[in-house]
Amino acid sequence: MDLPEAACSSLEPRAAAARELLLAALEDLSQEQLKRFRHKLRDAPLDGRSIPWGRLERADAVDLATQLTHFYGPEPALEVARKTLKRADVRDVAERLKEQRLQRLGPSSFALLSVSEYKKKYREHVLRQHAKVKERNARSVKLNKRFTKLLIAPESAALDYEALGPAEEPEPERARRSDTHTFNRLFSRDEEGQRPLTVVLQGPAGIGKTMAAKKILYDWAAGKLYHGQVDFAFFMPCGELLERPGTCSLAELIVDQCPDRGAPVRQMLAESERLLFILDGADELPGQDEAAPCTDPFEAAGGARVLGGLLSKVLLPKARLLVTTRAAAPGRLQGRLCSPQCAEVRGFSDKDKKKYFYKFFQDEWRAERAYRFVKENETLFSLCFVPFVCWIVCTVLRQQLELGQDLSRTSKTTTSVYLLFIASFLSSAPAADGPRMQGELRKLCRLAREGVLGHRAQFTDKDLERLQLQGSKVQTLFLIKKELPGVLQTEVTYQFTDQSFQEFFAALSYLLEDEGAPGAPAGGVGELLRGDPELRCHLALTTRFLFGLLSVERMRDIEHHFGCVVSERVKQDVLKWVQNQGQGCPRVAPKGAKETAALQDSEESEEEEEESDFPLELLYCLYETQETAFVCQALRGLPELVLERWRFSRMDMTVLSYCVRCCPAGQALRLVSCALPPAQKKKKKKKSLMKRLQSSLSSSSSSPATTRKPQTSSLRPLCEAMSDTQCGLTSLTLSHCKLSDSVCHDLSRALREAPTLTELCLFHNGLSQGGLRVLSQGLAWPGCRVQTLRLLQPDLQEAFQYLAGVLQHSPTLTTLDLSGCQLSGPMVNHLCAVLQHPGCRLQTLSLTSVELSEQSLEELQAVRTARPGLTITHAALDDHPEPPKGFDTAF
Repeated sequence: MDLPEAACSSLEPRAAAARELLLAALEDLSQEQLKRFRHKLRDAPLDGRSIPWGRLERADAVDLATQLTHFYGPEPALEVARKTLKRADVRDVAERLKEQRLQRLGPSSFALLSVSEYKKKYREHVLRQHAKVKERNARSVKLNKRFTKLLIAPESAALDYEALGPAEEPEPERARRSDTHTFNRLFSRDEEGQRPLTVVLQGPAGIGKTMAAKKILYDWAAGKLYHGQVDFAFFMPCGELLERPGTCSLAELIVDQCPDRGAPVRQMLAESERLLFILDGADELPGQDEAAPCTDPFEAAGGARVLGGLLSKVLLPKARLLVTTRAAAPGRLQGRLCSPQCAEVRGFSDKDKKKYFYKFFQDEWRAERAYRFVKENETLFSLCFVPFVCWIVCTVLRQQLELGQDLSRTSKTTTSVYLLFIASFLSSAPAADGPRMQGELRKLCRLAREGVLGHRAQFTDKDLERLQLQGSKVQTLFLIKKELPGVLQTEVTYQFTDQSFQEFFAALSYLLEDEGAPGAPAGGVGELLRGDPELRCHLALTTRFLFGLLSVERMRDIEHHFGCVVSERVKQDVLKWVQNQGQGCPRVAPKGAKETAALQDSEESEEEEEESDFPLELLYCLYETQETAFVCQALRGLPELVLERWRFSRMDMTVLSYCVRCCPAGQALRLVSCALPPAQKKKKKKKSLMKRLQSSLSSSSSSPATTRKPQTSSLRPLCEAMSDTQCGLTSLTLSHCKLSDSVCHDLSRALREAPTLTELCLFHNGLSQGGLRVLSQGLAWPGCRVQTLRLLQPDLQEAFQYLAGVLQHSPTLTTLDLSGCQLSGPMVNHLCAVLQHPGCRLQTLSLTSVELSEQSLEELQAVRTARPGLTITHAALDDHPEPPKGFDTAF
């Protein structure tokens, strides 16, 4: 459409024809009809605007025609007059005006509505066009159902936020959630009473600026925003307009967004103060000197000139602008923007993260399962404040759930999510740009590694120029530009969108660059793994990412997306490093009272010593690989895993369980003074009245001894891992861990099925009588392979009968260690009777530091005499004389 020429050539004749038709219609009215017409015109204002009554009260037909055409425009005035005539009950003149208008101006002109009428039509069009949004996988979703409120901070709070760093969680106290009230406040008056005409929404990539801008447009069309202030709002994606071939005018861009070509563009532009232009992605605009801004809305110009004219306010200076930009302090925009009001988009709060999951999945069961999994993974959960990353996480989890896979065993690791982010960036680029972007990403990885090893999060222009990253695509996507006031001049620095991105790219650099490659940093992966122990916490996430990238699947993805062959040398170096962590730490089995005393001492000094999370962090690294063979090889160098004084989260338990499932034969695990995560409580569904009555009747008729199904414990993942056929765990020690009855139920089942578990040590775990009973059932099970049981239980007397049953029925138990236990005379008497039972296969009984009466010592000595193959260890027993012949214990 050649709008300027068409408008100039045809507007005046059409306007003259419209004035003639209007005047002819009004001259046909009688004085009484003309009077009613004036009153109806006053009593029915359009869009809150009407011609002042002082101009209408004494106006004749000629004056009325002049006022109507001047106030509404020639052609819209015809429609206003026709409708007013109908309300004044002059229907024959209204119908004649309609027919004459169709004859003189044609059917196309009949579609031209007044500005007020077209506003309603345009709003309905916007609601239809923007009801759904496309995600990055081209899947359309409803905007209202998908949009989740974001935290938006005003300029003053945004300045305070700069000091926090990009990796820290946003502070909801300083920001408002993006509801209708917050959006309305964007254009509110400041302290001096001035209303801003330009508002800038800034924030890092993926934080939700575009989605927020589209929600503002949609809410305006729904009548929720800027009521009585904005007649028309237009969404203009800067990137698309800059790539648009040829030239176009602002008027053409407006018509392109309208439902038809009959939009009253001139009337719209005549009241520019009632227009809102949303410029999305203004940071993509070229420099101010590259193109002179456009000043005429009907001038055909390039996209950069049109957008530049709007930004600099030389084009429609009274119009409102809502600008989104990535840069925190947009240097290229500073010279263009006219008194902007800035606000920062900070992403999701913790509450809104959960809402996003439920909106994404639209299935309560899947949403709850996915959200709970991410909530337990602290790294993933903290990163999900960025909506784009949250979308990636949800997309990955949805794929796993649709395939029916277990989330705890599939590639839902942090590493896989980040790699998917990079892959989506590369796949969205044109094929011709692929090699260039791959090269840019390699350089970005090198920059990240230099920063991580040098403990740097800020980079300068020289750093980017040295690696040829200045102005590159990866810079705009992954780096934030910040302008800080310096001593002599403004200091420009860059940092990664999130600190975790820097750590991920640093880890990726070790696989993209061989150690001997030109320009590659010296030291290789050993520089990261064998660095200063004091920096271990600082390098923890980078190390974890490195392990995750070493899996066969991840390495294959890297080779596919980056077009390179990943060397196996890095993987072997990492494997050797893990195995070396266990050197000098051979496994020592807990024995006797010395071990229990040591455990008690460690519990007393729990508050004095700091937690050591390195063993668990190492397990997290192994978990990231999701590669059974690699984990099994790595754990060969760590024959005993010891975790002391650790409060387990559910994610910690998931990681430990995975590593136990993959562990080699001969592996030992000791959990000392550890707090297990609380058991997950299932929501009870409300029963109908009929079902409640049925359950009530059945419970009243059934016996009171009805047993309930045991609750799932937090130790179940570990117990299931122990039961796996691949698991090589041979020794399990639980000390001071407060095992509940539900934990004992799961552990008992694991004892029946564990293929290689031969040693179980339970010290001071607060076992109840019921808990010891179900554990005894597992130990006495025919399939149980436990040969050594070490038990230290303060209140053993009431549950001793269950332990006696184990001795009678266990097919494999040969060693029992009760060192440190309190054994009364009747208990020892019962024990001696069981030891001589034909089904007892015990070969070693340790009673070190157990206080025994003279009678009990004589009974034990008699058993030792009767069973020469049974070794009973007790300091007093060795010095005790053998009982006289004929001595018999009263069993």
